[in-house]
Amino acid sequence: MMNVDEKVSTGHGGRIRIPRSRGALGGLAVLLLGIWGALIPFVGPIFDFAYTPDEPWVWTTARGWLQVLPGGVAIVGGLLMLMSRNRLVASFGGWLSVAAGVWFVIGPFLAELLRLGDIGVPVASSDLKRALLELTFFYGLGALILFFAASSLGRLSVRSTRDIAFAERTRAIGADQRVVVEKRDVVEKRGVVEDKKVVPAAGAQSTTRRLRLPKFRNRAV
Repeated sequence: MMNVDEKVSTGHGGRIRIPRSRGALGGLAVLLLGIWGALIPFVGPIFDFAYTPDEPWVWTTARGWLQVLPGGVAIVGGLLMLMSRNRLVASFGGWLSVAAGVWFVIGPFLAELLRLGDIGVPVASSDLKRALLELTFFYGLGALILFFAASSLGRLSVRSTRDIAFAERTRAIGADQRVVVEKRDVVEKRGVVEDKKVVPAAGAQSTTRRLRLPKFRNRAV
């Protein structure tokens, strides 16, 4: 399977190639936050930490649009930032993460307007727990995703001396690999040509005949 990074051109002096560590920290954070955002509405009721309906593994339209969807987008964006060595691919993952974070924050306000369903109410006996639920399910979660995504985008937009050295090293390795492949192809072609040569079997008699010249004896005159 072709790597997604190989589908994007790496011209302009290797400006697109970056070390994988450039977006690793932000990508990992966004990935974990996305998993939390997508799963917490279903597993939270087990720990008495939920919105209504406070039963585990209950699907609602609002949960699908406001939590599972942005959580899945954040997971994809985090993976792209974490795994990619291509600046464009990693940046695309960063913008996906930004979109997910924004939707976590504004989604609850637009749910009624867009008819996305009822998000329910926090199951809390105190104002502190109610605020904690709102932050960890929507607003605080979205803000954290936005923070890590924006930080990663800032790092990805800067071309450092380390990026230049990495691009030069990558080009050198690629050139060495091409030379090895070309040499291997030449050796294989030579082997094919040698295999096509006809070698006479051992013990076979030659079909050519030698001309025998008559021998004249010296006679006395």
